[in-house]
Amino acid sequence: MTTHKLILTLDDAKKIAAGAEAEAKRNEWPVVIAIVDDGGHLLYLQRLDETQYGSVQVAIEKARAAIAFRRPTKIWENNITEGRQHYLGLPGALPVEGGLPVVIDQQFVGAIGVSGVRSFQDAQIAQAGIDAWLSGG
Repeated sequence: MTTHKLILTLDDAKKIAAGAEAEAKRNEWPVVIAIVDDGGHLLYLQRLDETQYGSVQVAIEKARAAIAFRRPTKIWENNITEGRQHYLGLPGALPVEGGLPVVIDQQFVGAIGVSGVRSFQDAQIAQAGIDAWLSGG
C-alpha cells in the first residue's frame, strides 16, 4: 500500500518566513526564523538585522522540537512550569514557546521556530508565518 505524502517545499518555506518576517517587522522585533521539513532538516533560515546570534540555534531547535513531537513547544514549557521536570530529559524537547508544527491536510509537513524576543512573541511571529502561508500570502 502506498500513500500520498505532502512535502514542504523551499517556496513554501519562503512564504512562511515572509509572513513571519512581516509580523516581526510590524512589531520591530529582531528575530531568527527557521523552517524545517518533516524530518527536522533545515530548509530555510533568516536572521533579521540586530538579532543576537544566540537565537540562530534556538530557532532551529524550536522548529526541530515542534516537528519531532508534532506539537507546539509551548506544551513542553507548560509541563515544566507545572513541575513535570522529567520532560527535560526527553531528547530533542525544547521547553520554550516559539516552535510550531506546520500541518496541511492533516499531515505534518514541517515546522517553524522563531527566537529573539519573548517566547510568546516568538510564537506570535511563527503563527503569523503559518497563517500567511495558509491564506496564500
